[in-house]
Amino acid sequence: MKRIEGGTPLIDQLERASDGRNVNPAQGVLIGEAAGQQVKELEIAHPVPKLLTTIPSRSGPAEAHPSYYGAPAIKSPVWLPTIPLYFFVGGMAGATSTLGAAVELLDGHKLASLSRRCRWVGMLGDMVSSVLLIQDLGRPTRFLNMLRVFRPTSPMNMGAWVLAGSGAMNTASVLTLYAGRGGVVQKLGDAASWVAGALGMPLAGYTAVLLSNSAVPTWQGTRLTLPLLFMSSSMASASSLLELFPPGSERERKTVRHFGLIGKVAELATGFAVEREAARSEEIVRPLRQGLSGTLWKAAKVCTAAGLAVSLLPGRQRWKQVTASVLTLAGALATRYAIYESGKVSAKDPHATFVPQREGLGAAEVTGNTVASDGRPFKFPLPVVS
Repeated sequence: MKRIEGGTPLIDQLERASDGRNVNPAQGVLIGEAAGQQVKELEIAHPVPKLLTTIPSRSGPAEAHPSYYGAPAIKSPVWLPTIPLYFFVGGMAGATSTLGAAVELLDGHKLASLSRRCRWVGMLGDMVSSVLLIQDLGRPTRFLNMLRVFRPTSPMNMGAWVLAGSGAMNTASVLTLYAGRGGVVQKLGDAASWVAGALGMPLAGYTAVLLSNSAVPTWQGTRLTLPLLFMSSSMASASSLLELFPPGSERERKTVRHFGLIGKVAELATGFAVEREAARSEEIVRPLRQGLSGTLWKAAKVCTAAGLAVSLLPGRQRWKQVTASVLTLAGALATRYAIYESGKVSAKDPHATFVPQREGLGAAEVTGNTVASDGRPFKFPLPVVS
């Protein structure tokens, strides 16, 4: 056995738990962006599965993991827990920008106070969203590197451009708020606000498109309805945040209230649609009904429904507005964390990956070999997802 560095066997040095990568410095060096990253708990990050001595499809009952060694078929998302908060804040900022642009185009003079408020909320929300995203990426240069290309087929790339554009336009619109009325600067600020409003709804929903384009079963299995849920939830949370501010004119209160009612009703409806779409496969919908993710999902629906009910109560007492707003915001935030946690759970379950494919919910088509090597029939052909 080859020995280096004072007679220590090379195999012992390679297997020594250090940063999780076990690179022998005598044979290679670590350079680049990820060179400084370390794995704090190697056993948790890279668990060693038990060896399986039988054929997986014959190694136990139907409930057994249908994969070698019982290991997940795909890797679980490695995002930080602050990413759902980024989904929440970014969506709320986008919906607020859209509302602000709409009121400026329809009735800018009578709703000027609401328009200014939307510009400020949109700008601050874009800033906070950028900070949360960069925190997950690790360094600001990684966010800037995403802007080096423009790729419409990539939800992540398009999302980076939408966030950057929305932040720039909202900032420009706020900086021109206090310019003289009717001047060129104010007109440029209004135009910037309109552009930010046009980017608002894509900002509110692109994160769901990003999730749906992954291989995570629960996210991919709800690709038709999840973006609608995120956008409607962003509408509800944006109106709730605006209602927490000191009330303006009666016209402004009605505008925000109607915007919020549409968002809350749509959020409840699309939440039902998401669960119904996931229910096409028991393995996909299970994380939305069990465990921590299931509890968060139920809490989100309860909070949103309670917020809608309080909003519909007669009377204009301030406590009703505040209660409804807090419940709606809690429901929107719980929705993001429920989707996030359900994706992590489904990624760790091989059944959630394989069973929907065998039920014809995959994205491939197999026309031959209708019987597996163990004699069990395949449930093919699978429909092609265009």
